[in-house]
Amino acid sequence: MKKDKTKNIFKILFLIATFISLFFVPWILVRVWITPLPNTIQEQVNKAKNDGFDGIIVYVDKKGDSPAFYTSGYKNRENKIPADSQSLFKIASVSKLYTAVAVTKLVTEERLSLDNSLADYFPELVGRIENAEKITIRMLVTHRSGIPNYTSIDNYWVHPKESDKERLDLVLDLPSNFEPNTSYEYCNTNYLLLSQLIQKITGKPKFEYIKKTILDPLGLSNTYGSIKDVNLEDVMSGYYYGYENDLKTDDNGLMLATAEDLGKFLRALNDGSVFSSKKEQELYSSIYKYEHTGLIPGYQTIAKYNEDIDAVVVQFTNTVNFDGYNWSLSEIMYSRIVKILNKED
Repeated sequence: MKKDKTKNIFKILFLIATFISLFFVPWILVRVWITPLPNTIQEQVNKAKNDGFDGIIVYVDKKGDSPAFYTSGYKNRENKIPADSQSLFKIASVSKLYTAVAVTKLVTEERLSLDNSLADYFPELVGRIENAEKITIRMLVTHRSGIPNYTSIDNYWVHPKESDKERLDLVLDLPSNFEPNTSYEYCNTNYLLLSQLIQKITGKPKFEYIKKTILDPLGLSNTYGSIKDVNLEDVMSGYYYGYENDLKTDDNGLMLATAEDLGKFLRALNDGSVFSSKKEQELYSSIYKYEHTGLIPGYQTIAKYNEDIDAVVVQFTNTVNFDGYNWSLSEIMYSRIVKILNKED
């Protein structure tokens, strides 16, 4: 009798737990997952508005086919300007791919050593960044420095800084998150310091070196170093849930590109044509990756090479909500586009 009573209690507790878990299920994600896969990429892209995105641009470069563009929604929702495949977009952390390639080229040119320390190049940071004498350039590239991430400082995105100096100042004199090379932690401060290092070594802004050694050889003329370098009319507007203003004028210190330019760069990165030699490519492979995503207020980027179908797919979406399921929705959309491409084979 006692055993039956215990069983019943467990049944009741199980039902309660099940009910509570169902209450917290992100149903919007479930809905998108279970919706039947459309027959075409354009049909999938057309669904972006239903998932809360004001606008979307997708670029597909599948070997054997001509590059294709897909858009829906708005480039600018206030003026009802339709999404344009040739719009410039803030690619956020995808910029790190270009920085990592630039570092690789400087090492190959013997102008930079991955095994030198941060203190070797920036002695003024000794005592301001913990372990500056132990942190190598390789650790910065591979996110193993332990330096605090400036975008993780409380409320950073409420009042983002407009210069690298202000951004770096946020983490100076803070304790390290871990001893160098003992762990991995993705950190925007690492790449801020690498950008400053490229400028110090070349004597010019980082983007000038990227343009000369990466963009120009590939014929990429629609990639820029800053929002200050472009015609704002060419830039896709960016939006944040609950905030009415257009975020495209914000200077985040990051690169902009068309989906086509980014896609061509990604193809060159993965087929090795961005590198001047096999040795350079092997060095890059030892320190960084071949795909990236990017997320800042108003702008989400997914840029990947899908080896099994030999296709580069770039997806831009211009509506962000850091507190919701917005990023997961963009990833699901991307995965469905890749599935449609797989079905075409």
